[in-house]
Parts: sequence; C-alpha cells; structure tokens
Amino acid sequence: MSTIRISNSSMTKLLSYAAILLLASICLILFPGKSSAHGYVEGPASRAALCKSGLNTDCGAIVYEPQSLEAPKGFPAAGPADGKIASAAGAYPKLDEQSATRWSKVNISAGTNTFTWKLTANHATTSWKYYITKANWNPNAALTRDSFDLTPFCSVNYPGTQPPFSYSDTCNVPVRTGYQVILAVWEIADTPNAFYNVIDVNFSGSTSTPDTQAPSVPASLASTGKTNTTVSLAWNASTDNVGVTGYQVFNGSSLVATVPGTNYVVSGLTANTAYTFSVKAIDAAGNASNASNVVSVTTSAPVADTQAPTAPGTLHVMGTPTSTSLQLMWNASTDNVGVTGYKIYNGTTLVATVSGSTLDYIVTGLSAGTAYTFNVYAIDAANNQSTVSTVNATTATASTTAPAWAANTAYTTGTLVTYNGSVYECRQPHTSLVGWEPTNVAALWLLK
Repeated sequence: MSTIRISNSSMTKLLSYAAILLLASICLILFPGKSSAHGYVEGPASRAALCKSGLNTDCGAIVYEPQSLEAPKGFPAAGPADGKIASAAGAYPKLDEQSATRWSKVNISAGTNTFTWKLTANHATTSWKYYITKANWNPNAALTRDSFDLTPFCSVNYPGTQPPFSYSDTCNVPVRTGYQVILAVWEIADTPNAFYNVIDVNFSGSTSTPDTQAPSVPASLASTGKTNTTVSLAWNASTDNVGVTGYQVFNGSSLVATVPGTNYVVSGLTANTAYTFSVKAIDAAGNASNASNVVSVTTSAPVADTQAPTAPGTLHVMGTPTSTSLQLMWNASTDNVGVTGYKIYNGTTLVATVSGSTLDYIVTGLSAGTAYTFNVYAIDAANNQSTVSTVNATTATASTTAPAWAANTAYTTGTLVTYNGSVYECRQPHTSLVGWEPTNVAALWLLK
C-alpha cells in the first residue's frame, strides 16, 4: 500500500481554500449583497427554466425567479458547496434533490451546441464557463465537484462589458451517453458573485453520429394582435428527429428573440409602421429549419401616452460604499409603451440619466463618512415620470493612514489596510489567515 504525504504548506493551502469556501457560503447567507434579477439558461432549458415552464414540478420558489441562482464566483476552487451546486449555495434547496428520474431532461447530441442565456440584468461580465458530469457519475447521488469534469468543455472570456439581454455561446459538447448534467456559470466582473445553472440533458441516439437533421418549418405563422408599439405572433409547433429546443423570431432579417414556446410579442416598434416577421425552429445541435411563412403587419397609429412607468423596484446599494463612491442598482420598471430611461438624483440634484436598459449606476465624487439620499425615477418617450424609489446610504470614513494587512486579524466591513504599497478596503467581516492576502481574495478586499 502506498502512502500519500502532504506537506505542511500544501495542507495550509488546502485548509485555507476550505476556509475561504466556508466563509463565502456563510457570507452569502449573512450578507445578502445580491440584486434580485439577473439571468438563466433558456436553451437548452435549465432545471430552473423547466420549473418556470411547469415541465419540472415541486420546485419551490424558483418558479418565480429562475434568474436568481447567484452564489460566490470562482468555481471549482470557490462557489457553492458540494451538494448545493444546483441551488446556488442552498438558496433554493428543492433544486438540489437529485436522482435519475427527479428532473425533466432536454435531448442533446455531442458536438456543436448553442447555449442561450436570458438576462434580466446584463451585468458587466468576466466569463462564461460550461462543465459536464463525468461519464461514470452517479445520477442518484447529490451533485458535487467530484460529479463533474472540472475542466470546462467551453470557456468564453468576456471583456468586462455588458452583454446583450439575449446572449449565446456556441460550444463543442463532449461525447456522453444517457443522462448527464451540464453546469453553466456566468461570472460577473464587478461583484464577487456568479450565476450557476444546471441543465439536465439526455444524450439520445448514436453519439458517434452528429445530429444534422433540421426541424420542420413552423407552420401557420399569424399575427394575433397589435398595438402602436407591439405585434403579437403565434405559430404551430415544429417536429424534429431528436427534439425542438426553441424558435427564432425575425423582424425582417434581424433576430429579435429566441423563445421556447409557439408565441411571442415583439415590442419596441414604431407606431403606424409596416413590419415583416418570420420564425425558424432550432434543435439542441444548432440545426435551424427553413423560415416560416412571412407575416406583414402595420402597427397601430400613435395615441397620446399619459401613463407613467412603474417605479424602479428594489432600489439598493450594491456591495460596500467606498469613501467617495457607491453603486446603485434597481429592478426594471414597466410601461404601457416602453421605458426609455432612468433619472438618478442625489437628494434633489440630478446626477445622471441612463438608458431604459441600464439597471445600475456608480455615483462618484461623494464625501467620506457622509449620509446621502438617492432617488431614482423611470421615464418613457412621452416624458411621463414614475413615482420615486429611494435609498439611504453612507459613504465609508476616509483614512489618512491605514495599517498593514496582517494574518490572524479580525477585520470588519469598510476597514482599510495597506498591502504591497496599495490600500484595500474590507468587503466582508472575517478573520484573516495566511493565504488570504488582499491580492489573493478579491471577494474579501476591494482595491481603493
């Protein structure tokens, strides 16, 4: 029998990583720095998306917010604990129930596949990563890191900017047979968190023969209603040799949406204007059908818009304020025509006006250790303004001198330290360990 020896330094690192993982999980529960709307994989549909659509049952509260599976980033070294990967660190525990028959499965084939995210808040992004279970994984045991091949089969770096609200990655899925789980991870650039979606898939047919057969053409596309800014469309379902995963809706030659069902409302149109629409069916291998019949629709004449948008929802401060700045975030407002922007006020002073698709703003130039009241309003094209959403916040206290970072020291949120000639601010309360230097643990320290 061979003996495995682990050096003291290796053991220290292992203990440090385990402690970081434990601390991150505790902080997720005790310090809910999440905003309430972000994104999920809609094609091939994730476990949470199938809960929302009703194909998965007994799912719990995730049916109302499949976009909220948020946990610390850094998988597999960090992130949700083993056994809580599907639920984003236990936030939605029903999703962690695991057996070979518990969840509906999406048919898939090895090779080229497209993964489409529906984003409800398009955060600045670092990367998208996709992992798959090992060929010999146990589908009747809880999902752990040991269930997965921890080298992502697809990794897409992103330049730290905001992706579109419908975002897709085309990836080469490895060969597998039968029931497998794909873990999709969306890492955010400007927060310590990421979004975790598991996709239950079934590799059907011969894995050595790729699926090259396109679905049938969607039939009987028709307009079922219109307003001055929207057109409602419906069509008959397509068929496929493996399975239809969605439909692409086109306005002329421009793709406007990819949807799982057989109807869609195209919004953001111009009044009294002619449009042409068509639809294509797609499968899990990325095969697209020929286009459906073309429907021509002219939107209704404009009407006087006197209805204001709803107030921005859940206005809050994201993360920890610095001594001179803080980040505001809110949920999207709705409007009978369309939200065109948001006005951000510091008290009664207008700070900025951002677009209707922007749901956060960093306020700068503030004074240290000062209490502020911020007000956000939604506006539409007719200059109707919503009622106000308000949040109170206090900037961090400035420090002219900061002590050097030290191990085995208790730090509280907002504490400043110096390390390697730079000043860092504590993000979350913790007691430091060797290996937790500010340059190593971005989840705990913010570079000033």
